[in-house]
Amino acid sequence: MSCSSNKEAGGDRNIASPGSRQFGKTPAGETVELYTLKNAKGAEADISTYGGVIVSLKVPDRSGAPGDIVLGFDNFDGYLKPPPYFGAIIGRYGNRIAHGKFTLDGVDYTLAKNDGENSLHGGKRGFDKVVWKATTTTGPSGPSLALAYVSKDGEEGYPGNLSTTVTYTLTDNNELRIDYKATTDKDTVLNLTNHSYFNLAGQGEGDILAHQVTIHADRFTPVDKGLIPTGELRGVEGTPFDFRQPHAIGERINSGDEQLTIAKGYDHNWVLNRSGDALFPAAKVTEPKSGRVMEVLTTEPGLQFYTGNFLDGTIRGKGGKVYGPRAAFCMETQHFPDSPNHPSFPSVILKAGSEYHTTTVYRFSTDASR
Repeated sequence: MSCSSNKEAGGDRNIASPGSRQFGKTPAGETVELYTLKNAKGAEADISTYGGVIVSLKVPDRSGAPGDIVLGFDNFDGYLKPPPYFGAIIGRYGNRIAHGKFTLDGVDYTLAKNDGENSLHGGKRGFDKVVWKATTTTGPSGPSLALAYVSKDGEEGYPGNLSTTVTYTLTDNNELRIDYKATTDKDTVLNLTNHSYFNLAGQGEGDILAHQVTIHADRFTPVDKGLIPTGELRGVEGTPFDFRQPHAIGERINSGDEQLTIAKGYDHNWVLNRSGDALFPAAKVTEPKSGRVMEVLTTEPGLQFYTGNFLDGTIRGKGGKVYGPRAAFCMETQHFPDSPNHPSFPSVILKAGSEYHTTTVYRFSTDASR
């Protein structure tokens, strides 16, 4: 598909239609396409049909200069290597399930253990490692890319034939909106998210310790040594997990707090202060040098804030940049980790015949102050 321009109904500006090019081929010979979304303000997103990966996301800094703010690779081959799941759609279950087991409707299910004794991010071949079918549209809000995939009953141990569509829209408000929808023919568990690694100073531009973070949550879910929630909903008051007012990521990350020691930094789920089903302002991140601001809005009850604890300088990314410790942060909107084994957590059960629908928005702007 080539890139062209369409007049918006009722308006006089041009909107760029999504364009694509071949990105590579999987080891099985499947063709992988890279789609480009551009909005009227010059923001741009490159998204791969392999894993629904956000390969590039360019937004302006306070001077108006665009910069790529997500970690990734210039070439498709980089995404065939083991995790860290740069930019990918995560499913069927984002985050961890303890011991790779859960029980649903009286039936025990066993999943692959790909994270020590636990199952992580959908297993050995999760949604991040499949080729999705793409459809593009251009509407009043901006260009969209809809990615569809059917996960067969029993895939990675999960029940039900699951039909999933993930739609990326780059709005003219410099928002990257992600709509997740799914249906199943058999009761199953589902927890979809996106695993983009952000550095608002620019990908590969040092660490993210000076980024200022706000998270609208009074509680978080502490974890055991396997990073599985204990079941407690612990108050953030008086802890390094209190981001109800802005704090620099590096301010308390090495404080010696037991939870930070276990996870080697922040890698926890915050219980958002939300009620109802509407989009909720979950978090805000500001990068002082560039002035870039990212707000996270979601319909989900939880937010996994991760500080790139396992990046160690062995990965060379886009433009040859080395991704060292704390080179990026993630804000994965979600239901809570290991929810199938915690009845007190918000339910992740999708009933046969019901529709799963969640929305997350990453909204970008700038702070003029220096």
